[in-house]
Amino acid sequence: MEKAKRGSYVLFFKRLIDIVASLMVLTLFCWLYVILAVLVRAKLGSPVLFKQDRPGKIDPKTGKEKIFQLYKFRTMTDERDRNGELLPDSDRLTPFGSWLRRTSMDEIPEFINILKGDMSLIGPRPLLVRYLPAYTKEERQRHNVRPGLTGLAQINGRNYASWDKRLAYDIEYVNKITFKGDVIIIIKTILNVLKHEDVATNTEEIDEGYLDEIRGISGRS
Repeated sequence: MEKAKRGSYVLFFKRLIDIVASLMVLTLFCWLYVILAVLVRAKLGSPVLFKQDRPGKIDPKTGKEKIFQLYKFRTMTDERDRNGELLPDSDRLTPFGSWLRRTSMDEIPEFINILKGDMSLIGPRPLLVRYLPAYTKEERQRHNVRPGLTGLAQINGRNYASWDKRLAYDIEYVNKITFKGDVIIIIKTILNVLKHEDVATNTEEIDEGYLDEIRGISGRS
């Protein structure tokens, strides 16, 4: 039923563009990846990449979201207190880590996820696995498409928008995917990155809270 509503752009060309774009970025900017990897290793430690399970597109065979590992450059150290517990994020976030987040350089390893087919250039951002039980039936439609490097919610407030608004933008995008719309999202994303707009380098600045806790649903594994 859902596929019948999709045009050729969504069913074929969107994925083709993802493959071509990710190959171009990974090839043309391999030098940048190497430089950032060296800097991250020297300034923040090892491992260079931050990996975390995230839910992807729903598998029509199982009816469940495919879980994949999201790749990012790490932005925090592993500093701990006397008891061996990690220090608060604000204490582990260095100026270099803040720069990576502010410029969105920490997210460029996600082009590997795009090439692998875990993600798309444009789509709802992949959130935490623990949030899955907290979505309404309508909100779960965000997983009818591949999660994206950027999306409609990211050009409309990003982390500064409320959870309800962000999820509403995700559903709006899923129901109205067009080539023109994706181009507009890419252009606005680039402008936001250049202007450093709507980027929270320290999540404690926005105090958005965890979706499952806000809705009183325990999704933590």
